[in-house]
Amino acid sequence: MSANSLDGKVAVITGGSRGIGLGIATAYRAAGAHVVIAARKPAGLAEAREELLRVKGDGDVRTVVANAGEPDQAERCVEETMARFGRLDLLVNNAATNPYHGDLLDLDLPRAEKTVRVNQYGMIAWTRCAWRAWMAEHGGAVVNIASVGGLIVDPHIGYYNATKAAMLHMTRQLAYELGPHARVNAIAPGLIKTELARAVWEVREPILTAKLPLRRLGTVEDVARAALFLASDASSWMTGQTLVLDGGATALPIGVEG
Repeated sequence: MSANSLDGKVAVITGGSRGIGLGIATAYRAAGAHVVIAARKPAGLAEAREELLRVKGDGDVRTVVANAGEPDQAERCVEETMARFGRLDLLVNNAATNPYHGDLLDLDLPRAEKTVRVNQYGMIAWTRCAWRAWMAEHGGAVVNIASVGGLIVDPHIGYYNATKAAMLHMTRQLAYELGPHARVNAIAPGLIKTELARAVWEVREPILTAKLPLRRLGTVEDVARAALFLASDASSWMTGQTLVLDGGATALPIGVEG
């Protein structure tokens, strides 16, 4: 059996109906896992399930309508997962929101609270549910999808990036608190070519890639492969860590153009 095999394991993926979340669900199903994808919109979940069922794999595919920022909905999703499969080995905290663009001093409280509720507290709430339902006794792995923004300064999305920086710290904190039973790691992607980010990368792709050491933007598959590694036995002695997937963006010398 491959070290990347997830045969028989059960994974819950928040924000799993599109983009990075759907890419991770695809990789997990191909590796043998049963996957439960959670998202807010039923239509998107139904389309994602049909796409996942076309992926070669023996695992089941289930969908749950749930808002990542609502703890009671996290509890319901985990309860439904346990009722269907009797276990929950893997949790991917992928769902995120970014309702505000602008300077920190102009940020209003409602949008600040929404960002924290989904990006920070949501991560805690879903991890707590998975821990109490299965992982505390049987073990498991948590993969948190943060952002390279948590490591840098950005003129437009500083508050979103602050919540992602918090995710990186909480990944280390939870690794300490949940060990040795569960492993907790994070991925910090750079700019990924998703439909959601198309307006950011499509027009500027040649300019953006010219500055990167690897001369290309990231793909959903890049992130999915990293998430598979962190969920599998291939990373069995790894916890509290962050994989930066940015094509070398954070390795650029200051003041030097690509």
